[in-house]
Amino acid sequence: MLGIGLMVHTLQLTGSFAAAGVVTGGYGLAVGVGSPPLGRLIDRRGHRWVLVASASVQAALLGAIVVVPGHAPTVVPVLLAIGIGLATPPVGASLRTQLPSLLPDPGALNRAYALETSINELTWVGGPPLVLALGAMWSTGAALAAVGLVLIVSTIAFAAQPVSRVRTAAPIADRRRRGGALRSPTIRTLTFALLALGVLLGADEVAVTASARALSGSASSAGPLLALWAAGSFGGGLLVARFGDRIRPVSGLTVGLVALAIGHLALIPAAGSFAALAAVLLGAGAAIAPTEAAAYAMVDSAAPAGTVTEAFSWLYTAIAVGSAGGAAAAGILVARLGPAAAFALGGGACVVAAVVTASRAATLTPALCPDPA
Repeated sequence: MLGIGLMVHTLQLTGSFAAAGVVTGGYGLAVGVGSPPLGRLIDRRGHRWVLVASASVQAALLGAIVVVPGHAPTVVPVLLAIGIGLATPPVGASLRTQLPSLLPDPGALNRAYALETSINELTWVGGPPLVLALGAMWSTGAALAAVGLVLIVSTIAFAAQPVSRVRTAAPIADRRRRGGALRSPTIRTLTFALLALGVLLGADEVAVTASARALSGSASSAGPLLALWAAGSFGGGLLVARFGDRIRPVSGLTVGLVALAIGHLALIPAAGSFAALAAVLLGAGAAIAPTEAAAYAMVDSAAPAGTVTEAFSWLYTAIAVGSAGGAAAAGILVARLGPAAAFALGGGACVVAAVVTASRAATLTPALCPDPA
């Protein structure tokens, strides 16, 4: 939601798609870079003040970019966007960190992760149109200001919850160990799996847009297709939230990656028909939220002591970086070989992830994967 707001605001300021792309890319990369350090700081200092401070800095930077004059050098919004990304409060990681203390039953916890992931899909479906509508009705600056207001209010509301005020900082000895959350082979395996998922998401978003443009002559026709894709993920997550208490996260992750690979490779023959593309996207998307949820369900027991929030932040970073890389590579493939090559990139990434995850299944079993000394 914030990414598209920055893009259209920069486009309004500069009239340059290139500048808008640089601003959006800088923001996305900065979110990925900033999330693990903020997660590590939360593990050491607690959720409340880190979340509120980072949200306040981000809101202030949003206010600054809103008032940047149109004649300002492009480097100004680029630097502000990078700052906005670096200051993004890891609310999602913080929420997932708190769920095990609220839901000690493993079955209920797995369902909660699936529900949380599904609800996140609603922001992907409804957020961008809402920002664009606010920009059209008032201004792109007003849309960014509204996003900033929602950000600071919602973050403060979350930080004010009693569970967010409980500090679970790591002992001093644990803080001095190198590697942080990535000391755990389980976290490294999960990070690789979600990096591949990110490649799939970024590549297929570009491929769907290119396919829609080829079929209808307008890239805007990709909107309903992408909404169906997200709706499939939402529905799949709800099914797991309702009936998935007996699904083991290890098998759920591997099966999910296989389903993602099969479903999204099926987009290659479907790309010649709008109706076929819509149907396959709806079905293929159903594996996205369950796969993410299966990965999240293993973090609490696998992360080294005092690094749980950082571990969740690494998974977020993996998806963000993978998505950015997948989108960039897909753009090149579409230009040279067409949408089918980009669909193959996304599906192939999940094939590789499924093979690696299956071969490293022992690292996903906590009993076989103790916290490294």
